[in-house]
Amino acid sequence: MMKRKMVIGLSGLVLVVGLTACGNGANTKQNSTLPTNNDQTVLSNNTSGQNDGVLAEGGIYYTANEGGSISKIDAVNNVVIETIRIDGSVHNVQISPDGKTVGVTVVPEMPEMSGSENNHNSEHAMNGYAIFYDTATNKKIHQVNVGLHPAHIVFTEDNKYTLISNNEDNNVTVLDAKTHEEVAVIPTGNGPHGFRVSADSKFAYVANMNEDTVSVLNLQTMKEERKITVGKSPVTTGVTSDGQTLIATLNAEDAVAIVDLASGSSVKVPVGAGPAQVFVQSDDKYAIVANQGTEKNPSNSISKIDLNTKQVVTTIETGKGAHGVVTSKDNTRIYVTNMFDNTVSVIDNQENKVITQVKVGTTPNGISFMP
Repeated sequence: MMKRKMVIGLSGLVLVVGLTACGNGANTKQNSTLPTNNDQTVLSNNTSGQNDGVLAEGGIYYTANEGGSISKIDAVNNVVIETIRIDGSVHNVQISPDGKTVGVTVVPEMPEMSGSENNHNSEHAMNGYAIFYDTATNKKIHQVNVGLHPAHIVFTEDNKYTLISNNEDNNVTVLDAKTHEEVAVIPTGNGPHGFRVSADSKFAYVANMNEDTVSVLNLQTMKEERKITVGKSPVTTGVTSDGQTLIATLNAEDAVAIVDLASGSSVKVPVGAGPAQVFVQSDDKYAIVANQGTEKNPSNSISKIDLNTKQVVTTIETGKGAHGVVTSKDNTRIYVTNMFDNTVSVIDNQENKVITQVKVGTTPNGISFMP
């Protein structure tokens, strides 16, 4: 039996349909544990039971795995302590500012169709959803239907709203972070993907993959306020804590754009092949860029950009297909998902070297950290 899985591919920056076989021995065993109707299955590596219902001291980070799971990792020992199985492709993950909730975006698997039903339009007719879990108990709190092919999920810093970019609907869904009720749907440019919210929770900066712009969404009026032209195929954004500087990865140019939001002036900084995500440290000193490349020709590095000089100060080797990136709260560690190695690289941010690799779920994409 075959199932279609919708994934957002950065190779060629088009939406592609991947076929996943369910009939071979290895996949049959794995898929037999997957829940139906999007109930969850939690697989625990914690044999002692002493951390059940309690968050690990020293921090936790999560990866969104497109193979159908979330990995929860202890940041002290860098070991996976829980795996939450989900029916569908899990694209992005974000922890709420209060640390109590983790949200993910999911593109559902679609059954094989036959005859006239098996066409392009029918493959895109199923909305995705956002799912929210309790970070302490790993229990599902809520599931919300959103738009076509949801990409990234971000909480506002005031914990008032949750935003989800709908890549094929060209809009962003805004939810009340407490009730999970829909507040607004804001139109964007073509192919909204990764984004960040300003520290004051007033603006969201959404990269439009299928054009050369970033949409600036006003979260007070719930409207697109303007578009900023940044360069070819922007994938994600970052914004400094003072709200003055925007960074956008330009996948088709092997570069990032650094934009002064007040003046509108910008510079482009060359990075590695096929940059995907970018993360700005909490002290605004560095922007960390994950260079993914393509599945056929994967890149395996991150570029560390000094935001004062606007230059790459070091390039650090990772696993294959570096995609998601985040730092620890104190900026001493960098965590990078390697899509084609099924690993996370843990990097010493002072020594600029990998200190360990953590095996996670299949095709890790987004990543999020909480202290």
